[in-house]
Amino acid sequence: MNKSEFYEFFKKIPKAELHIHIEAVMSRDTIKKLYLKKNGAEFSDSEIKELFSYSDLNGFIAAFLKVQDLFTEVSDFDLIFDDLKNYLVRNGVAHCEAFFAPSAFIKKGFSYAEMTKNFEKNLKKIKKETGITVWLLGDVSRTFGLENAESNYKMFKENPFEGFIGIGLGGAEAKGPSKDFGPVFKKALADKYHAVAHAGEDVGPESIWDALRICNAERIGHGITSVQDADLLKYLAEKQIPIEVAPTSNVFTKKYVKKMEEHPVREMFDKGLSVTIATDDPIFFGVELLDEYWNLYTKLKFSKNELKQIILNGFEDSFLPVKEKTDFKNLVEANWK
Repeated sequence: MNKSEFYEFFKKIPKAELHIHIEAVMSRDTIKKLYLKKNGAEFSDSEIKELFSYSDLNGFIAAFLKVQDLFTEVSDFDLIFDDLKNYLVRNGVAHCEAFFAPSAFIKKGFSYAEMTKNFEKNLKKIKKETGITVWLLGDVSRTFGLENAESNYKMFKENPFEGFIGIGLGGAEAKGPSKDFGPVFKKALADKYHAVAHAGEDVGPESIWDALRICNAERIGHGITSVQDADLLKYLAEKQIPIEVAPTSNVFTKKYVKKMEEHPVREMFDKGLSVTIATDDPIFFGVELLDEYWNLYTKLKFSKNELKQIILNGFEDSFLPVKEKTDFKNLVEANWK
């Protein structure tokens, strides 16, 4: 298939995206609007280019925090959810489980209760306008330590909203080791919330082991350093623990992957891991979900049927009820024909 045929075909196949941050789906137009509103001045293209210039994970996180700092009031999230809706439609995503990171906003003085009202309103709006379901995972954030993570979880628990399904552990992996956050994961899982963790993105396979053994994470975000540990690969394959892989993100941060053709997702898939594909932070890495499938097809030699299996994995590895998983997978098969 040539590129236009590929994009046209795969857009029509319903997909689930399980690893994406809502603040990172915003358009450059939204960034300009927020900058103008906050600073009373235009944000030039050269300044935006500089904002998105970084060479490692810590540089990306710094840019992410700068974007969050552009928000001045809770209603600014309306722009983010509009961008998210447009992104999901463009890429043929039928179900999305996305992260939001409240720590920076709480530090700015935002009311979390007001944020949840905005989130719930916008999730319902997306569902009504497009039929797409979006569920949210709150990032307890390893960047600010365990005490902040537990504070975030307490806030989540005390302010539930329709569409909130659990917690994620994101942020600077080397600064906040997975093993430090077992207590907050234990609380969330005991309260019947879902719990997932970024691990093996910027640290070796020991981070993944800790996320599984200490945090009991239900899914692993990135997980690319699993290929450094044969026992871990075997364990992940046998247990069919979902791995949310974001190829361009891993190339961009350049810690373990220097170019797409060397990305370990090919080995992970071939070893029987339950791999899903996601974008992580589209605006920061200049990539959308259809682009990632095209990368796998052209640079990592995934066949169309292998890509279909990854799409099916996305629904199977979601937190949807069993019947809805089955319905979506049947829809994939029907549209494929």
